Amino acid sequence: QVQLVESGGGLVQAGGSLRLSCAASGRTFSTYAMGWFRQAPGKEREFVAAINWSGGSTYYADSVKGRFTIVRDNLLKTVTLQMNSLKPEDTGVYNCAAGFGIPTLVKIRVDYWGQGTQVTVSS
Repeated sequence: QVQLVESGGGLVQAGGSLRLSCAASGRTFSTYAMGWFRQAPGKEREFVAAINWSGGSTYYADSVKGRFTIVRDNLLKTVTLQMNSLKPEDTGVYNCAAGFGIPTLVKIRVDYWGQGTQVTVSS
């Protein structure tokens, strides 16, 4: 079992930055690819970013590419999402999740979900 807890959400003006953190428990954490997902009000959940088990490979949704960066630390069992140049359309509940690999995470096929943290970007 892997338990995930997100933090770092908040209210920020457009153009600003936030860093989300995901703290994991469980000895199998380092064997999972990790991802970040978001769900805006009235919309379906969407894939944001993913990182493989070692941190050597990443993949981003086109909507955030060049603005967001995902990093993991397998010693600390954390995954972070650095969000820069935020836009109002980035608003939503952000969840981290663990899955088999980047391709499955991109398809939003995950094994474990965190509870989420709210990100609100004002104009």
